[in-house]
Amino acid sequence: MTGRDMTDLPVVVIGAGPTGLAAAAHLRERDLPVVVLEAGPSAGAAVREWGHVRLFSPWSELVDPAAEKLLGATGWTAPSPTRYPTGADWADRYLQPLADELGDAVHYDSEVTAVTRSGRDRLVSSGRDESAFTVHVRAGGRHETLTARAVVDASGTWTRPNPLGSDGVPAVGELEADERITHRIPDLADPRSVERYADKHVVVAGTGASAKGALIGLVRLAEAHPDTRITWLVRRPSVGASFAGGGQDELPARGELGERAREAVNAGPVRTLTGFRTARIETAGPTLRLESHDGQTVDDVDEVIVLTGFRPDLSFVTELRLDLDPVLESPRTLAPLIDPNEHSCGTVYPHGAAELAQPEVGYYPVGMKSYGRATSFLALTGFEQTRSVAAAIAGDHESAARVELTLPDTGVCGGAGQFEDTQATDGGGCCGAPQLVELSQP
Repeated sequence: MTGRDMTDLPVVVIGAGPTGLAAAAHLRERDLPVVVLEAGPSAGAAVREWGHVRLFSPWSELVDPAAEKLLGATGWTAPSPTRYPTGADWADRYLQPLADELGDAVHYDSEVTAVTRSGRDRLVSSGRDESAFTVHVRAGGRHETLTARAVVDASGTWTRPNPLGSDGVPAVGELEADERITHRIPDLADPRSVERYADKHVVVAGTGASAKGALIGLVRLAEAHPDTRITWLVRRPSVGASFAGGGQDELPARGELGERAREAVNAGPVRTLTGFRTARIETAGPTLRLESHDGQTVDDVDEVIVLTGFRPDLSFVTELRLDLDPVLESPRTLAPLIDPNEHSCGTVYPHGAAELAQPEVGYYPVGMKSYGRATSFLALTGFEQTRSVAAAIAGDHESAARVELTLPDTGVCGGAGQFEDTQATDGGGCCGAPQLVELSQP
């Protein structure tokens, strides 16, 4: 299929979350045909899984400009710009209405299993850049294909949480203990979660925003259920700057979260173990026993909450030619801006198509997917990425190169990758995914 023929093909967007739907809105604004493929049953399916969590960012920073314009034509009323929604609010009041307005361009229960160049595996170079993409989809129990002029991959990282094991793979015994391990922030307003964690010994691993929120919620739970015990595992030699935020953060809700977590840990029944890099989990009767690489142990554990970040799913793009950073699995050009070994969140300047472009011309990872294993991501970043990418796909390279966003300076999170850095945060990053303020509690 020639380049001229490809102009009639749609752009396929993978994922109907905040970034994917923003991409669709920008493409629609430029009169480009678009198809959005969502593996879940509704818009914002991943967001709904943490629907009880409140975001760092107010509504003013959570609605994409092109999406707002599209919705405004329908009579949609934007929420109060200064209020902080929960994930459920975000999905119900913005993401689903946006998907509904996009109509039959959005396909639910459609899991992308592979993205390829039509008729070409990764070895074939001849005519590659001028050929269309073939997107393989599992929908309704059937294997289907779509042909696309470009692919915007906003599939995120939510389905690939990092394991408890400190060397990047599950610890010995971790898979066998899976029923007692979760990678989700518990909703302690839900009676089922209360039953699961109340009066139990609960281990929380991680020091990012999600872990802080979980610790705050569990300490509250312990006030009503005093037999609840909490052990906090920190991989660093000390807690260091894990609670940083305070007056250094232009996202005040995130700064407040750090202060509240500090108060909760200091006041609550929390035992903190530093330098704990999990190597093994053993089943000891009705409970678990965790052991670190240096021989530290935690006994009589009932439940483990692992909040140590996420990683991208690259399994369905193995036939594409990608240039990814060997550490972060993000686009190589973007990696120096977001590498936790090097940066603090305030140093990440807005970026777009130029930083995201791949050797596979026409394929763009955006949103959390573009950050790979880094976690310092804000919704505003995704909106700017998709604006630029849509412009590039439309051939408007001047607009694609233009910066139209100023990000808040955070003043927190530096050096998360430093093994022995006592001031670094661990696992969860500074901006986080989700960008939570706290667990919603009754």
